[in-house]
Amino acid sequence: MLRPGETIGLLGRTGSGKTTITRLLCRLCDPQEGTIRLGGIDVRDIRTASLRSRVGVVTQDIQLFRASLRDNLTLFDTRIADAEMIRVLDELELGDWYRALARGLDTLLDHGSGLSAGEAQLLAFARVFLSDPALVILDEASSRLDPATERRLDHAVARVLEGRTGIIIAHRLSTVQRVDTIMVLEDGHVVEFGSRAALAAEPTSRFAGLLRTGLEEPVQSGQKTPVEISQS
Repeated sequence: MLRPGETIGLLGRTGSGKTTITRLLCRLCDPQEGTIRLGGIDVRDIRTASLRSRVGVVTQDIQLFRASLRDNLTLFDTRIADAEMIRVLDELELGDWYRALARGLDTLLDHGSGLSAGEAQLLAFARVFLSDPALVILDEASSRLDPATERRLDHAVARVLEGRTGIIIAHRLSTVQRVDTIMVLEDGHVVEFGSRAALAAEPTSRFAGLLRTGLEEPVQSGQKTPVEISQS
């Protein structure tokens, strides 16, 4: 059970089941057994459009549409005001980049737009801010960035998780220093779950063992909402 406003870090080697949990939460697939509840409601009983409006996901790979910066930020939602978009870009330290664009929010973006990896990731965080989901899932969103850009992303992560329930899928232990709870996965099973601080202080825990040995591997509305995953 992940309580409202809490953050959890998912740890495990490649293939352990971390990304599968993300897919289950977004209903890209359904559990064969057990239940996943968002706000106490089985996700299978929530309309797909409503569910996905409540869950914001930032991954390592950012999809840009051949469309304006405005449409890329809002995902074609015309209800979001230009002033709000600009405020969010400033909040995420993209203000200088935005003001250097000759056509501003009308600038055409696509995969050939010359955006750096860091700028693309920050745009993905801006999308989350503007959609204002209750639950935010971060799938190692800063894993491919240089240290300077990663520091900018750290600020974005802190801001986007503020007042929201968060799930951080980690390939590196440094990513989970901010979380409240740790879940360690192995071969699709939960093998450890508990407070990050308590597990770190327990020498025999798997998490403490990972802290000693490291877990580095190649990357292959502000409403608070609880998340519950039941295995039976």
